[in-house]
Order: sequence, then C-alpha cells, then structure tokens
Amino acid sequence: MAELPLVSILTPSYNQGRFLEQTIQSVLLQDYPKLEYLIVDGGSTDGSLEVIQHYASQLAWWVSETDHGQTDAINKGFNHACGEIFAWLNSDDTYLPGAVSKAVERLQAHPEASMVYADANLIDEQGQVIGSFPSRQTNLNRLLRGSVHIPQQTTFFRAAAWKKVAPLDESFQFAMDYDLWVRLARLGPLVYTPGLWANFRLHGGGKSLKIDDRCYPEMIRVYQRERGQRISLLQLRWLVRRTMYAWLPLHFRVRLRKLFNF
Repeated sequence: MAELPLVSILTPSYNQGRFLEQTIQSVLLQDYPKLEYLIVDGGSTDGSLEVIQHYASQLAWWVSETDHGQTDAINKGFNHACGEIFAWLNSDDTYLPGAVSKAVERLQAHPEASMVYADANLIDEQGQVIGSFPSRQTNLNRLLRGSVHIPQQTTFFRAAAWKKVAPLDESFQFAMDYDLWVRLARLGPLVYTPGLWANFRLHGGGKSLKIDDRCYPEMIRVYQRERGQRISLLQLRWLVRRTMYAWLPLHFRVRLRKLFNF
C-alpha cells in the first residue's frame, strides 16, 4: 500500500443538503485505500452542517463558514490537502464505484499527464440517468476553441501541477474549472479514458441561459489571455447556444449536447 499515492478529494458545498449525503457516501465508499476527504461548506442553513457532522470522524478536514463562493472554497480546501493527486466533487454530484482507483491507474500509466478524466452520466434530481456527457479527448488548442468535452466530476489532477498554477482565479464563478484545465494543459496532456466514473446532476430547471451568460464570457476571458485575440469560436458557440439551444426543454438539450457538444 505504501507505493500508492494519497488522493485528496474536496467537496465545496453550500445549501445542497438534500444531495450532500449521497455525495459524501459516494466518496467514502470508494475502494481506494489511501484517500483523504475534505469538505468546505459556505455556512449552509439547510441542514448541511448536520450531515457533515455525522460524517466528521471520516473526514480529514472540514469547515463551515461564510466564504466568497465555490472558487474560494476550492482554493481554501486544497490549501489543507496533503495528497499527490487532487480532485473536487461538487455537493450535488456523485462518484461511481471504483472511480478513484481507475483514475490513479490512469495517472500512473501516463506519467506525462497533468490530468485524467472519463465519462459521466447526466442524472436528474431523483438520481435517474437522463443522458450522458459527450466526453472525448481534448487538448489546449481544442479547449481554446471551445471543444471542452470534460465532465468536471471525473477529473483527477496531479497536486504538483496544481501547485504550479494555483490558486484558482476567484473572479471566475462559473468557468473556474475551464480556466484550470487550460492552465494544466500547458503543463502536460489531459488524458481521456473511456468509461463511467461519475454522475453529473442537473437540477433547478431554467438556469441554462443564465449560466451561459456568465460562463461563456469567463471562458472568452481565458481565450483572450492565452491568445490575445478578440474574435474566437467561443463567441460563435455562445451565440448559437443563446439563440438556438438554451431555451429548449431539458431532454432536448441533453440530446443536442450529446450530438453536437453544445
């Protein structure tokens, strides 16, 4: 067991009490033997604190206090992490059995990689599978064109790489993961592995257009930082989503996303 790397998994959470226990259990029930779990709660008032306290003895570290949002919580949590491999799992998503072991296997098989990722189910509020995330191999140039293909719930990255690019930019509230992947892709390949590692929960209907209007401008900021150009395919993708996609019912959006990566 000594040769296995320690994996640090972080859950940032705020008022997701109805899903939080499922998230926690999906981490604690992983079969990987060297895992530390951290939770950063933003001062929830919906019963989340009681859920966290119930599992406190199985956590490496946790805190519940007012913060500046998810990005701040992730930075704070990883400041307390001791692992060689990092991941974060949002408090409404879940890992599938064996996900951590498979991620470690892939990182060990690809020492050149800064990050590995896989496929994810799309699930609804009740946990029913309603679709799949269209994952596939990507790289720095494709990321900057908007071809992301990465479900955040399945990403595992080297702590050494994180420390070279950290912290996350706290001015990003929606595209902080995209910004991280771009910076990690400059250090080494992002390696895709076919196979299901996680569930990505979609809930709170009607938010897609609002999220796009926050997420795409942040992604465009990353593009401009990296390429110094004002016109990009990202802007075209944003326009297409706003005019042809985001207003559709959820089941149609899932189908279109699978077909066209919109």
